[in-house]
Amino acid sequence: MAASSPVDFSRTLVMAPAAAGDWLVILPVALCLACGAVLMMLRQSTRLHPYIAIAGLAALVLTDAALLARVASQGPVTMMMGRWLPPFGIAFTVDLTGALLAFTAAIVALAGGIYAMKDIGTSGRRYGFYPFLMVMMAGVSGAFLTGDIFNLYVWFEVLLISSFGLLILGSEREQIDGALKYAVLNLIATTLFLIAVGYLYAVFGTLNMADIASKAGELPESAPLMTLSALFLLAFGMKAAAFPVNFWLPASYHTPRIVVSALFAGLLTKVGVYALLRVVVMLLPLEREALSLVIAVAASLTMVLGAMGALAQSDIRRLLGFVVISGIGNMLAGIAIGGGTGLSAAIAYALHSIVLMTALYLLAGEAARRGGSYRLEDLAGLWSAAPAFGGLSLALFFAASGLPPFSGFWPKAMLVKASLDIGAWWLAGAVLLSGFLTTIAFGRLFLLAYWRPAPVSAPAGADGVPAAGLPVSRAGFAAILPVAALAALVVGFGVFPERLIAVSFDAAVGLGDPSAYYLSVFPEGGAP
Repeated sequence: MAASSPVDFSRTLVMAPAAAGDWLVILPVALCLACGAVLMMLRQSTRLHPYIAIAGLAALVLTDAALLARVASQGPVTMMMGRWLPPFGIAFTVDLTGALLAFTAAIVALAGGIYAMKDIGTSGRRYGFYPFLMVMMAGVSGAFLTGDIFNLYVWFEVLLISSFGLLILGSEREQIDGALKYAVLNLIATTLFLIAVGYLYAVFGTLNMADIASKAGELPESAPLMTLSALFLLAFGMKAAAFPVNFWLPASYHTPRIVVSALFAGLLTKVGVYALLRVVVMLLPLEREALSLVIAVAASLTMVLGAMGALAQSDIRRLLGFVVISGIGNMLAGIAIGGGTGLSAAIAYALHSIVLMTALYLLAGEAARRGGSYRLEDLAGLWSAAPAFGGLSLALFFAASGLPPFSGFWPKAMLVKASLDIGAWWLAGAVLLSGFLTTIAFGRLFLLAYWRPAPVSAPAGADGVPAAGLPVSRAGFAAILPVAALAALVVGFGVFPERLIAVSFDAAVGLGDPSAYYLSVFPEGGAP
């Protein structure tokens, strides 16, 4: 028998060893999954869970910071799974947009992990809060870092499965009800996403994002790219809680523990916005331009109706849920406008919203802990009882309203300018109107819960707990530290916005011109 000829693997496999710095691309996901596995193995020692998880989240922040520094200095970075060359293998590709969002997400996850030391008791730890948190962060990190559109779907599934566990933590009736609404609507969105991915593969014959971006302009006019764009827009719009498919969010985000609500508000809807930026803006830019009016109308209705919904609420958690929705409208407005200014405003607002909404929910938890309730009619006198806490709250309220000198002002100013530059005065008006209504909503919250004098004696039940149903206690260090740290970021980026605006613009340029992203995946300039 003749000896077989040697096989040339160089045409299908990566033959050179990966550089040490390339491992930063997948290390955030591996770190979260490994930490979650360790926590599961130590399920009989739940008292150790907070310390292990916080150490893991601190390592995640450092890893994402190193990855962001590398991407900012060297451009997009790609690592192929299983050594297969693209587009055959699964790619993890990180550009400036993904690195920025992953780093910001790690910061708020660390803040949530620290806050949970106060908010999550022994029962919550036994239910698996910290393992679920680490798995959710693996899903969030994977979604921000993947370069394969099917894997984007997979990471969506990972974060959704873990979020279901966090949502029903405690198995209370209200939580089960909220989780059912959350699950049904997100499963519908996920099904639409999967259908769109299958349709996309049938059209392009590839799932690699860089490969899709390079082929999109070469397809014949008969290719159903507009149908694909509409499917992705609907699926990601549902996940981001955009009008008219946003009703699941205020029906579910007020039901879990407040630290879970904070992480959901800060992270989950932003993954939907990121997916819109990645797929609709980078992969299908011509179709995004054709759908820009539809996106702009949805953005206007999302931000204005979200702000109006906040005005009508008497529960702080429900109020904040509508503020989350209103913020999604601002990000959609940037996507609709497009260009460097519009996209940079959307990215800057997303970074601002991740930090701010997490801080606001954690702040609401502290207000309820001090006042004994989440309901405005039961809260009063928080300013006189704790002026420093009141000042911290006021700064975050101003930031959410888009008032200077806080971080929320600059993205809104960029959106207004970009809208007027393209003649969309009505879109600029919607941005300003939503900010005005949000200011009124938070002004009402501040006057009733903080400035209104507390009654001389509050009605209490037989066990000494206020009639509102929550025990009153003073905030501990673990609760105040993450809120103060996040508020410092909000104030810092408001007073010194230059770096945030500049890096957001660089990220937007990378989305609008994905040539560097493409060359990161295909260094020779073309697919094999």
